[in-house]
Amino acid sequence: MRGTALRGAALRGAAYCRVVDGPRRAPWRAPEKDVASAPSGGGDGAGYAASGRLRALVELVGAGEVFVLTGAGLSTDSGIPDYRGRDGVRRVRPMEFGEFVGSSAARQRYWARSFVGWARFRAAVPNEGHRAVAALQARGLVRALVTQNVDGLHQQAGARDVVELHGNLAQVRCLRCGHRVDRGSVQTRMAEANPGFTAYLRGTVPDGSQVSSQIRPDGDVVLPDQAVVGFVAPRCPVCDADLLKPDVVFFGESVPAQRVTHCFAELAAARSMLVLGSSLAVMSGYRFVRRAAADGIPVAVVTRGATRGDGEATLRVDAPLTPTLVELAGRLG
Repeated sequence: MRGTALRGAALRGAAYCRVVDGPRRAPWRAPEKDVASAPSGGGDGAGYAASGRLRALVELVGAGEVFVLTGAGLSTDSGIPDYRGRDGVRRVRPMEFGEFVGSSAARQRYWARSFVGWARFRAAVPNEGHRAVAALQARGLVRALVTQNVDGLHQQAGARDVVELHGNLAQVRCLRCGHRVDRGSVQTRMAEANPGFTAYLRGTVPDGSQVSSQIRPDGDVVLPDQAVVGFVAPRCPVCDADLLKPDVVFFGESVPAQRVTHCFAELAAARSMLVLGSSLAVMSGYRFVRRAAADGIPVAVVTRGATRGDGEATLRVDAPLTPTLVELAGRLG
């Protein structure tokens, strides 16, 4: 009852709009001239913001108590490419959980790729979009900040109480004994066990896997199988098993139930939901959009290209994410 009453109070007089076809049509829908979509051709977002089409987004976020869900698109301006392009098609195939636990060879392949990618992954710094989200939270407008990203950039930008839906690459866990260890120390041990590996790659692999487009959201890079032969994968310092795994949720693995339950509870008490930089292609994030839509909670989706949640979105903003967030935070400052 409390959440329903709060949402009703927040939405009275607000001009929300919908830009995607679907069965749900909000009773507070704004006239077609207020549709919040980016101009054709994209651009840096300045013209889009200046046109006044951000009004609906400003009103939704400005009402406060927002459940924010962020995805890989928020970190692309920090040099970490996402899995999918604007067409929604997956550009790279991540290692899945079943493959990782299935053989030592698969784990060797993963850790060799991660060893090369880690330094560049950790060199990424928060962009203006991360800082804008942190600013919105600091102003008391964000009820819950949930991210599908595993890069820790929200926290580096100053955000607090971030729920990392898929975990964080900075921690590693042994699947046999449960021992946890810092990823940096694992990197040091791999460097000691594989002297000259990076130099070898530079001499044998085209471009030495140094191009940023090869870095994946889970921190590894593209390497041919023959390049990882002989790489010594890390072992658990407690039980000596070769079952060390980044403490993140791989594709094919389930998000911990307690984490999901916590997110649903926060969503139930929210006035609105804001999705930033996610295609919602995986159920781990999309389920929250489905729940919000079923419960009558307004959902705004801000990202480039189509998303799986367009049918449930109350407000759909197809625009460059970073400049849109900067403008949004500026208007609510």
